Amino acid sequence: MRKTIALKIDVSKIDKERLFKGKKGMYLDAILMFDDQDDKYGNNGMIVQSVSKEEREKGIKGNILGNAKDLSKTESKPENQVPDNFDDMNDDLPF
Repeated sequence: MRKTIALKIDVSKIDKERLFKGKKGMYLDAILMFDDQDDKYGNNGMIVQSVSKEEREKGIKGNILGNAKDLSKTESKPENQVPDNFDDMNDDLPF
């Protein structure tokens, strides 16, 4: 099943020392830790900056860069759709 995941990253928390140059630009390795269950803010995961295997073994953790939200499970109405209670909303209009 295809999922659409929205990421919100605080770029000020990126450890710039971990950026690296590739053939087509500057890159950052990051990890999405995803959970199907929403947290209390409606997010499904977090993005952390990657660290090496050796660093992980020493207990070093990457910076938390932001959050992730599964957009494929949210139902949204088109902007121009009339609300279900439209008739009730207009009862006090003067025209």
